[in-house]
Amino acid sequence: MGSGERSFKGFLLHGKKQEFRGVPKGCLAIKVGQGEDQQRFVVPVIYFNHPLFMQLLKEAEEEYGFDHKGAITIPCRVEEFRNIRGLIDREKSLHHNHHVGCFGF
Repeated sequence: MGSGERSFKGFLLHGKKQEFRGVPKGCLAIKVGQGEDQQRFVVPVIYFNHPLFMQLLKEAEEEYGFDHKGAITIPCRVEEFRNIRGLIDREKSLHHNHHVGCFGF
């Protein structure tokens, strides 16, 4: 892979290194929404193994394919993503009792 490209679970991420600045280790920046309603979120990479998040990734694959330029974009409403993120966080906190520091951005 060339400079600025990263691979994650089959997704080829094309981007400049500055796109990844400010993202804590163990986290990944994603975009959520469509068109002008997109927002950037920083999520722990452990999300990528959660069934709810995997469904969002499947929707992203169907919408954009694997060779999408830039950050992974989840094509759902931002409010829907926040609800899903809350469900995942509550489940993880019940099992692990600690917080991953990705959400201060």
